Amino acid sequence: MSIFCTSVIRMNASLQRQSNISSDLEVSSYYLLEEWTLNTPDTNVKMFLIPPIVCLVAGVLIIPSILFVIFSRFNIRQETRYMLLGNALLCDLLYLLLYTLSAALSTAHVSLPKEACVLQLFSLAVAYCGGLFTAAVMVLDTYIAILFPLRYVAILPSSRTRKVIVLLWVCSGVLPGVFFLVLSSTHSFVPCVLEMCAIPVIILLTLSGTSAVKLSFWLSVMVIFLFLSLIFCCYGVLYFKTRRSGIWENICSRASVTFLMHNTVFFFYFSPLLVLFVESFLYINIVIGLQTSIWISLTICNVLMILPKVLFPFLYGLRYREISASLRSLVRIKRLHLVSPAPSPS
Repeated sequence: MSIFCTSVIRMNASLQRQSNISSDLEVSSYYLLEEWTLNTPDTNVKMFLIPPIVCLVAGVLIIPSILFVIFSRFNIRQETRYMLLGNALLCDLLYLLLYTLSAALSTAHVSLPKEACVLQLFSLAVAYCGGLFTAAVMVLDTYIAILFPLRYVAILPSSRTRKVIVLLWVCSGVLPGVFFLVLSSTHSFVPCVLEMCAIPVIILLTLSGTSAVKLSFWLSVMVIFLFLSLIFCCYGVLYFKTRRSGIWENICSRASVTFLMHNTVFFFYFSPLLVLFVESFLYINIVIGLQTSIWISLTICNVLMILPKVLFPFLYGLRYREISASLRSLVRIKRLHLVSPAPSPS
């Protein structure tokens, strides 16, 4: 954050103490921003930029390849599971790109216009919700395919899947849209917050906001939490329904390994919300201080929420035989082109 912005925080805070016009919430928000700016070492903050960059590089290496296979093969892109997988990967790639850009700009103390910051935050929320909601629908798709194999095609044809994907994007826009509408109507953002545009700071300010803002925040968290609970419940039902079929007898069987991988990925989706819930409870009840809450928020945003985005294509997408076979064939064709002998002289 710029020195000018820091001076504005100090000046406004002193004016509020003298005139006693603004609320205690705004004064505490100014102090929180000043604490973040003056007492947070730049070196330690820059270290938190490494995980998003590493995950972005890994995601860019694998996600576009899987998307190319899905959208270039007619027989693959007509199947419901691959259409949903492509949508989830697209959301994850968008989230990785936007968050890494946001973290880099925040670390470099680059000020953004208010409109650009709001657009960036809204796009991040839409991408995160889109990936999570699509993952939940993917689990429901697996649930229907296993428990109702004869009716699966009638329940989820490709035409209906396209409508479901459009509905997912609409829902992904509505949930954060309501939250941002509450923020704008209650004027909860104090000056320099959107200029700073640091997501961990905005989370802390949200937790210190008005009752309407807190209610909207916790309702959003609960909706996401319910989707994650739905995912785990579906996997639990699938396990108990199929445990006597013989596919779980060998611990190294494909079903066991796939089940373990999928639950590992979704655990990483689940853990950031759990940590955020505990951290928020401790911070609101003054069990932990501001500095501790800042480092926990940085860990949640820069590590825990980023990690499942890059694990998803490796542990989920590459498990599909058609996709892995298509990727291997593409690599094989590329190698043949690279090592093809030159034509002999006539």
